[in-house]
Amino acid sequence: MSTQDKPLDADDLIELAARAAQLPAADAEWVGRLLQELLRARTHEAELLAGQAGFARATGHDNDELDDHLVQVALDTAEWLRTLWNVGYMGAGSFRSQPRSSFPAIDLEDVRKSSLFARIRQGKHVLPFPPPTRNGLPWHALLENSEQTHAVSVEIIRDEMGLPLAAIIEGCAEWNIITELAENRECLVQHQGKGPTYRLRLADEGRAELRREAPTATRRICLEGRSGFRSYTLEWPQADGNAQFVALRAATWERAEAEAEHWLASTHPELYGQIRFERCED
Repeated sequence: MSTQDKPLDADDLIELAARAAQLPAADAEWVGRLLQELLRARTHEAELLAGQAGFARATGHDNDELDDHLVQVALDTAEWLRTLWNVGYMGAGSFRSQPRSSFPAIDLEDVRKSSLFARIRQGKHVLPFPPPTRNGLPWHALLENSEQTHAVSVEIIRDEMGLPLAAIIEGCAEWNIITELAENRECLVQHQGKGPTYRLRLADEGRAELRREAPTATRRICLEGRSGFRSYTLEWPQADGNAQFVALRAATWERAEAEAEHWLASTHPELYGQIRFERCED
């Protein structure tokens, strides 16, 4: 490093100030002002460095160390981006597509409004399929709240014989009609053939009530204890009459039920939300 590349220390600046006083009056004025500005900048830099060092001492973290909160945000962001790539849906402006070769642009609105990102930040499992949308935004609450009745706008699409083909609910045109329970009054619907089924009660002028149907089947989650260790296993019947036993990574019943729901969504999405889990102890 040459002498000119090295930063000036305090002695250098004082020497330059003394030499500036020997310049002609017209030059000494502007050179002196420039040196004063340099001294102010150097003082401000020293104050900033001292403040950073004090913060590091007070928090016990070095400047190049991330705290636990930032680490978790980084992990959650990675999970969010992985899901966008594999599943293909996001918060602000929901879209679906097959895994792509170039990642879509993400702006500030996407980060702030993404219900998927919010779900991950809350520690919840990511659904392996896109949820229904409401006015273009993912409608996770509809999947998770089994007790609430939702007032919705609806349009039933029928064929030339008047038979229902599909439903457009809250602007989402991907609802399948499973069966019409009462003509022009009530039907069972399901989003894209995945997830819970819902009872849609039609009113007047394109309005309706949407309520999630109760589970229609029961599966057992068995609690086993051996040598002081406890584990949960989901018992799942196979088509050949045998049973599949799925080990659940859980230490509590609540976590075991959540893990079973996630396994069901990943392996049998058409049954997700339609199974009730029963606790069984050996």
